[in-house]
Amino acid sequence: MYTIELQADELQMLRSALGCYLQAFGHNEADLVKAARALLMKLPQEIETKAG
Repeated sequence: MYTIELQADELQMLRSALGCYLQAFGHNEADLVKAARALLMKLPQEIETKAG
């Protein structure tokens, strides 16, 4: 397992990039679409803020 830390703008860029990636595939790439959707679901929707 790997852990990465992303700034808010980096997370937004990653979500956008995965969304574009999904739109680029057709019906012949169902395995890639499934894997990309699973990865996208692992990303948080909103940025969590740490109380400091």
